[in-house]
Amino acid sequence: MTLITRRSFLIAGTATAGALLVPAASATAAPSASTKNKISVGADETYELSTTTRVSELSIVEGGKIAAPEGYSVTLTVDGVETGQLLTETGGTDTLISAGTYQGDVVLTVAEANEVTYQTLTFPFRQAVYVDADGVATAKSVLAGVLGGKLTNTLARNISITSTGECFDGVFVQDADYTLTGPTISLTGNGRCDFAGYGAAVVGDGSATKLVLDGARIATKGVVRTGVISNNGANVIVKNSAVRARNGVLPSDYQATVETPYMESVPWMLGLDGNVRATNLIGKSSRATYLNSSVFSETWGALSVEGGSGLKLTAINSHVGNTGEYGYGTYAIGDATVRVLGSQFDVGSYATIIAGPAASVHYGDSTRDAVAALNTELELGLSNAELAALPVRSTTVNSGHFGYMFFGAGTLKLDGGTVINSEKTTFLNKGQQTTITVDGSQGARLNPRNGIVLQMIELDDPGPVNVGGKMMNVGVYTEPTDDPAKDSTFDTTAVHTADGAATFTSIALKGDFYNGMRKGKNMVLTFEDSTVQGAISATTAKHHVSSIDSSTFYELGEVTNTVQAAVNNGVIVQLNSGSAWTVTGTSYLTKLTVASDAAVKAPRGKSVTMTVDGTATAIAAGGSYSGAIVLTVS
Repeated sequence: MTLITRRSFLIAGTATAGALLVPAASATAAPSASTKNKISVGADETYELSTTTRVSELSIVEGGKIAAPEGYSVTLTVDGVETGQLLTETGGTDTLISAGTYQGDVVLTVAEANEVTYQTLTFPFRQAVYVDADGVATAKSVLAGVLGGKLTNTLARNISITSTGECFDGVFVQDADYTLTGPTISLTGNGRCDFAGYGAAVVGDGSATKLVLDGARIATKGVVRTGVISNNGANVIVKNSAVRARNGVLPSDYQATVETPYMESVPWMLGLDGNVRATNLIGKSSRATYLNSSVFSETWGALSVEGGSGLKLTAINSHVGNTGEYGYGTYAIGDATVRVLGSQFDVGSYATIIAGPAASVHYGDSTRDAVAALNTELELGLSNAELAALPVRSTTVNSGHFGYMFFGAGTLKLDGGTVINSEKTTFLNKGQQTTITVDGSQGARLNPRNGIVLQMIELDDPGPVNVGGKMMNVGVYTEPTDDPAKDSTFDTTAVHTADGAATFTSIALKGDFYNGMRKGKNMVLTFEDSTVQGAISATTAKHHVSSIDSSTFYELGEVTNTVQAAVNNGVIVQLNSGSAWTVTGTSYLTKLTVASDAAVKAPRGKSVTMTVDGTATAIAAGGSYSGAIVLTVS
């Protein structure tokens, strides 16, 4: 095992500027502006370094520049801390060392470029440690920014990396197996693009990458200054670690956009605010697993999945959430698979945003069999001893707003002892095709404080607006004032593939179910061996305000329901064996099926009656009814 230390790359200090070992190709003569242990750069002067240089003082007058030869980058560290580097323009990719006087152990590292292209932009990465298939690539690393611990070609133990500049990465692993044990990484200052990882603490990139973080302590504060990123097929495993991300301050001239190379804040149309995610999972077939770890973002998102295909995000026995009022625990887009086992989520807005079109999400228990299966599937590398030491836990979600929000189509499964506590509606479906299954046989429970289990509404995303050729987040949602027009081609009594469907098995439910869609989409509810107390009805759903823009993003999804006969929003209820519905308020359905050992009841001391197409009809066990159904409690 080759041992690499920061000290081993420092040439013994002399009375003049010291130097670090660099590739021979860059070892050309340096300009003569250095005298002894000091470099001074005047206004409008460009001082080009061809080799890594160490001094005790660096002075740059406003307008002066420190530059590296083409194909190289220059990074300033002072006493082992990367500092001074700032983006040259909002939306740009280049950085320069800012004007000022820097004193101490001043090292200007000249490193080979690590250029990463994402869509239309190329980002000139700088990182403390760059690892490839051959191990630590010293020519691409800023080892002056690595303090303490041990650094080898396969393992880093107890190293410390600190940055107060912009767009500096801690560790970048490209197509290699690498383990970070006990690293402490602190990044303060803005990043630039968390779809590429420009400014992230740790990036695993490439299908040949297996990156393990064990006992990591990662803290970031800054715009898109992400903690952990898995990209382009990498397998990133984070265990026994803590990741914290806090918002930064957006540039004063930043304009919010959904164009991902330029996006530096969450699209407000998700009902969120914030400008940093704690983690991101991107690319094709990338994996990220968080085991016995704590992952928190201030707002926006803790465990994010963005774009790509075949992505797998897993949280096992972990604590995940937001420290601010708004934010999500996980995000599921495309065909992503998201699994949360034995974890606690304390989130601002949603446990998961499901953005489809084929996302699959599962919340359950960290049983021995489930974890062992994931250990194999995800190649986690957990030993038998580690597997045996993991306690079996159930999942608990505590949300300050909603439980889950469907922004796109997807599948959601809740089972085991999972408990969902939310201040507002458990399942908020914004006009999407859903397959929701909740199995309460092992104790799963849904506890919406506002008394609504499932709410269907039209998608209230106004969408971006083309401004000067860019898609900007300046749209305004306007509440419709007209009544929905009947679509004669849509059958409100039939089950359609694109409907919002939910099945509840062996669970006691208390709460209402509302379909407030204007266009053709039915709410299809199936109850197996379950009880439900509440109203189940077609409604008119109205937002609390007539229009919503970025300043009132928190009004998205917030509606008031008025029960009424279905127009294009059928409500289909199937009470299967052993199920009972206690009707607590007037309910408008389009189809009701009652198994021979199921029942429709009223609360104690009241009675429930039913009309079908205006005709009083008895509710009989084994009956099936279709049409304009009204259930009334008196």
